[in-house]
Amino acid sequence: MDAIKKFFEKKKADTKFKVAGHGRSLTMGDGPTHLRSQPSRSVPQHRHTPTHDAQRAGAAALARMEQQSKKTDVNWSLQAIKAQARRELEAEQKALEQMTLSGQDIPPGPKEVNLDGAPMLAVQGVFFYCSLLGPEVATYDEIKRQIREFLYAQVEEDKAISSCLIIHTCNKNKEKISICVETLCKYIENIVTNPTEEKFHKIRMSNKAYQERILPIEGTKEFLEAAGFTEQELPFNDSAEKFWVFPEDNLSDVAALEQLRDALVSAEPVRPQLDRSLTILLPAEAATHIDLPAEFFNLTADELKREMQNRATAVERSQMLLTKAMRERQELREMRKYRFSLIRVRFPDGLILQGTFGVHEKVEEVMKFIRECLVNDWRPFFLSLSGGGKVNIKFYLIYKFIYVINLSFVCEVCPHF
Repeated sequence: MDAIKKFFEKKKADTKFKVAGHGRSLTMGDGPTHLRSQPSRSVPQHRHTPTHDAQRAGAAALARMEQQSKKTDVNWSLQAIKAQARRELEAEQKALEQMTLSGQDIPPGPKEVNLDGAPMLAVQGVFFYCSLLGPEVATYDEIKRQIREFLYAQVEEDKAISSCLIIHTCNKNKEKISICVETLCKYIENIVTNPTEEKFHKIRMSNKAYQERILPIEGTKEFLEAAGFTEQELPFNDSAEKFWVFPEDNLSDVAALEQLRDALVSAEPVRPQLDRSLTILLPAEAATHIDLPAEFFNLTADELKREMQNRATAVERSQMLLTKAMRERQELREMRKYRFSLIRVRFPDGLILQGTFGVHEKVEEVMKFIRECLVNDWRPFFLSLSGGGKVNIKFYLIYKFIYVINLSFVCEVCPHF
């Protein structure tokens, strides 16, 4: 376990070092030459006492400088965003008042659309990242491909840890991975507990257990090589077959075999992590809606037939008596319809914070996401639904099976925060 932890720490440090940019030497001199030259001594001159008017002007200048120094901690970019949001809200309010006075219809509010209309939601899709690869984000399949290439690239440097991670990461069937890990551990335990038994030093590749449990799994070849096994062709039943052979010279380092076995058991798969796609929307950007043509709402014959079938199925289910386990399975089946959810949190000043979350995450992750974006992260706050009411801490992000969830930010210390 410690070896895997050190492996991840080293690779993360290397990744941060690579993206840090070009360094500079202390002896490099790109600046002006007069700054590096030694200061020349000047002849002290007699200073005259300033007049009364000059003293008053100097005191006023010092007062102005002190006032400006007190405002140096102001986040001017945040102030600019708030000012822009305030101007847009005032412009929208004036436009609504003029339309109300002229008798025109007020335009509809923003519509909730799913991720297929991602450009309208200021998000281009769902992206992932991996801390071992750096801060770059990409699609899930692309990040998985990069992780696989990265692990295989580390085989030459550290074959033992890399092979353990490849076995857990690059294979899909968890049950087959578990059986493979159990079999490989058994190979090593046989050698550790019975070092003088020759039959445990050989693994026949044509063996049924090896063919079904070891051969189909990626990374097992690298793991056996890291353990000290070598491929050899030996006579077997009047013919020659391939074996994995553990040389007797490697028996002196039994502790390394035990560490390798522990690393294989404790290794975890390297998975892509969901990127929040943090976005700050101004009121005008959040109010963007899509005008769909009337033909979009016309149902075809196939859609009507499917709708009738769904209603008939729903009526049949409502007449059935379901156990608790059956209801839980039905809820899980419904939750699998959507995998990701787009969360929008509206602040009192009109700004909207937007992020992407998995449907199985809890609202605690949303609270953490919001707190990381606050200037004063110590302020207690709570979230309320757009329709009213506080958000429960056990609130699932798949609420009502919609893609866009609108929440409101309310600070408990200052309601107008």
